[in-house]
Amino acid sequence: MKMQKQQAFTFLLLTVSLTFPSLIHCSGANCATNAPSVQQTQVGNGNPPRFMVEVQNNCPMCPVINIHLKCGSFPQALVNPRLLKVVAPDDCVVNGGLPLSPLQGFSFNYSHQKYLMHPSSWSFQCE
Repeated sequence: MKMQKQQAFTFLLLTVSLTFPSLIHCSGANCATNAPSVQQTQVGNGNPPRFMVEVQNNCPMCPVINIHLKCGSFPQALVNPRLLKVVAPDDCVVNGGLPLSPLQGFSFNYSHQKYLMHPSSWSFQCE
């Protein structure tokens, strides 16, 4: 009986040691289909209209850093550069490049005609 308990415990320990690391280890490959997303919603009907931009980390396991957006000719004067910094024409960095935790969102507002924005590059921190 004692031998069976010891074998069962050894089996359980081996199973947990092989399974658990795969649950906590994450890599960019795990998030390949969970790219960051950008959604814009008109939140004001004034002239000019007001938009809320929401950037979402869609990976449930890894923080995402250094999110760059294609942002057209977006003028820096419309938003605080700590929220969205224009680094070059059609290249803006979100949140100063700082990480967004798994499934975390980040938003900012601007008042102007709508600028199309979508993610162009990013890195998962657990790569």
